[in-house]
Amino acid sequence: MSAAKKIVVQLPGIAKAPSIALRYELELEALSTIGAELVESETWDEDRFIELARDADGILTSWGVPIRRRAIEELERCVVISVGSIGVDMVDVEAATEAGIVVTNVPDVFIEEVADHTLMFLLTLNKRLKTLMRLSEEGRWYEVRPVPSAVPRLWGQTLGLLGFGNVATAVARRAKAFGLHTLACDPYVSELKMTTEGVEPVEFPELLERSDYLSLHAPNNSETHHILGAVEFKAMKSTAVLINTSRGPLVDEAALIRALENGEIAGAGLDVTETEPPDKDNPLRTMENVLLTPHTASASTRMRKATRRRAAREVVLTLGGRWPLSCVNPHVVPRNPLRRWQPYSMDRGPNR
Repeated sequence: MSAAKKIVVQLPGIAKAPSIALRYELELEALSTIGAELVESETWDEDRFIELARDADGILTSWGVPIRRRAIEELERCVVISVGSIGVDMVDVEAATEAGIVVTNVPDVFIEEVADHTLMFLLTLNKRLKTLMRLSEEGRWYEVRPVPSAVPRLWGQTLGLLGFGNVATAVARRAKAFGLHTLACDPYVSELKMTTEGVEPVEFPELLERSDYLSLHAPNNSETHHILGAVEFKAMKSTAVLINTSRGPLVDEAALIRALENGEIAGAGLDVTETEPPDKDNPLRTMENVLLTPHTASASTRMRKATRRRAAREVVLTLGGRWPLSCVNPHVVPRNPLRRWQPYSMDRGPNR
């Protein structure tokens, strides 16, 4: 009988049930089928994590818990790092690839929730709801009407999407119902996929120039880090609104604050910031033309349970000798004795 596989779990904020079997009962639904031994990393201390994970066969992690090169280089047996989110920027994927470790994510579990959150930002900012609610609560009833009366109606305005993956596609479908014309820029997606959705493909400069609402749906990597900065904000319409439900570092936050203060753009809806949580003195927290939510766009009653189950199943697939459903570094798969068992997806490149 083969030895039990050791899986190190490093997840933020799971309520403290009296035993690891209860705390991680969702993950164990899948992991118990391979007789996995679950070991919990209770702190984010890198030295402690390395000590626990050095002889692990797999790792389960999630957003906000970094696994950097130093830790990866110490892993002696690890086959898979399964990330319970769409973005995998908390893992050094290049280091994992060099080490022959498969990295997986969950790019399709909470798409609708994030798309809904994006539209919530768009509609709320269009209607200047933050200001209307404040004036109403202050009893300044007759001062309210001039505020939305100065805003063009939503029908016929242009929504720009930076990135056209699963979430952006869901946003584009919703935008049709509100009469928006939608543009998208994504060099890794076929223009035919965009046009099939009724979306106009454009290059990045045109996306900036034409968008009344610019919504970010790109991963955070070396290509996209600070893709929006001072130059880009100056290229946008002064009436434009920025929406970010992807990753905070896509935006140069200091440049965004200046652009908002100087009237270079009209507003922003942010579920993510460069530093989370943002500092108490960060101006974004109190600006009238900014909506700020605490990285909760994906949240729903289904999201966390489905994500945890899916991430665990990816570990089971990989340790069982099969390709995972979503491998963000697929070129490492041939270096492992894994067999392909599902159809090839031709929608886009690696999910990161």
